[in-house]
Amino acid sequence: MKHHISEAVAAVRSDDTLAVPLGPGVPGGFIHALGERDDFTHLEVFGALLPDLYQLFMHPGVHYRSGFFGPAERFLRDAGASIDFVPADFRRFDPILHHLAPRVMATAAAPPVDGWVSLSVHAGASVDELHRAGADPDRLLVVEVSPHFPQTYGLGEHHHRLHVDEIDYLVESDREPLNLADAPATSVEMAIAEHAMPYMHSGCTLQTGIGGIPSMVAKMLAEGPLGDFGVHSEMFTTGLMHLHQAGKVTNRKEGPYDGYSITTFAAGVPELYTWLHENEVVRFLPVRVVNSPEVIAKNRHMVTINGALAIDLSGQVVADTIGGTQFSGIGGHEDFVSGPGLSADGRSLICLPSSTTVNGELVTRILPKLPSGSVISTPRHQVDVVVTEYGAAELSGRTIRERALALAAIGHPDVRDDLLAVAQNWPAD
Repeated sequence: MKHHISEAVAAVRSDDTLAVPLGPGVPGGFIHALGERDDFTHLEVFGALLPDLYQLFMHPGVHYRSGFFGPAERFLRDAGASIDFVPADFRRFDPILHHLAPRVMATAAAPPVDGWVSLSVHAGASVDELHRAGADPDRLLVVEVSPHFPQTYGLGEHHHRLHVDEIDYLVESDREPLNLADAPATSVEMAIAEHAMPYMHSGCTLQTGIGGIPSMVAKMLAEGPLGDFGVHSEMFTTGLMHLHQAGKVTNRKEGPYDGYSITTFAAGVPELYTWLHENEVVRFLPVRVVNSPEVIAKNRHMVTINGALAIDLSGQVVADTIGGTQFSGIGGHEDFVSGPGLSADGRSLICLPSSTTVNGELVTRILPKLPSGSVISTPRHQVDVVVTEYGAAELSGRTIRERALALAAIGHPDVRDDLLAVAQNWPAD
C-alpha cells in the first residue's frame, strides 16, 4: 500500500530520532517535505554527505549528526545550523546505527517489483537497520521510491532489497539520483594520473573514487592497451562504467565475489543510473563487507586510488580536515589503503598535488611536520605509495629516513630542497 508523502511526514514526532543513508540513499522528497514543518522541538537526524540543501536542518529544534561532510554540511555549518561531525569510518556507521536505533529509518529506493523494493544506488551501513526498523512495531520505516532510481541487485545472502510488507510508509516521488559529474582534470591531476599508471597492469582489481585523478586514471585505462580488470570499489563511478563499456572488465578477481563488480554505493552522471538499471554485473553489498580490509586483500592484484589533503615526511596522512576543521570524512580511506597491504601483490596509491595556493602564495602539501591540531586520517604504517605530479614515493618496507627522502623528492620544486634538507637528518632530534 502506497502513502502520500504528507502521511509519512506527519508520522514523525516533534521530538524524535531519524536516520537516513549516506548521500545517494537520502530520500530527498521526504526530507524536503519534512522541512515544511516548523513544530520540531528536538528532532535528531543521523546521516552523511547530504546530496542537496534541505531547509529542515535550518529549523530550531533540529540537530544533525553527520558522519561525512560534503558541500551541504559545510554550508549548513557556516550558516549556523546545529550540526556536528561524528568521527567514524564508513564501516562503523553500521554498529553506530544499531546502537542508536533511531525510531524512524528512511531511504530512497527503486519502485516495487513483485513485492520487493530494490535499495538501488546505496547499500552502505543502513541495510540491517532498515530491516530492524521494519520488524519493530515501535519504529517506522519510510521508503521513498522514484522511477528514476535504477533496479539493482545484491549477491548471495546480501539481498539488497526490502519487502513491501516491512515498510510502514511507501511514498512516491519524481526525484532523480544525485547528478555528480566529474570536473575536467587539471594539468596537475593529469600528471599525477600518468605517474600512477605504472602501478596498473592487466589483471589487477581496481578501486577508485570521485575526482579528477581517479577519473583520469579510469579514462586512461579505458582508452589504453591494458585489460582483464576486476572492480571492487566502495563507490561505483562514471569512470568505472566507462571501463566496463570499453570491454576492459572481466572480474576474474579470484576472490569471494569473482565474476561481479562489487560496490556499496554509486554516484555519477544520469547515464550511469540508466546503465546500472537491471545490470546484473554490478552488485551492491553492505559496506561492512565491501570495505573489509580482509575481503579487499583477497582480490587478485588489488590496486586502490585514494586522495589526501596533506602528508608529513613520516607518512602520516591528513585526508578529511583542513587546519583541524572538518572538511569531508573518513569513509573507506584507511580500509582501502590498508587492505592491499595484507596481500603479497596488492598496491595502494595515495594521490595528491604537491602544493596548493592560499592567498596567492604557494603552500606545500608535503610537510616536514604536521601543524599542531592536525587530525590524522590514516597512520603512517598503512601507507604504501604516495603520488604527486612530480613522481611516486614508495614507502612500504622502507626505513623512517628512506621514507622521508622519498617523499621530499616528489615535493614541489620551490620547497623540495628544504624538504630534502630536513629528510637528510630524519628523524630530527
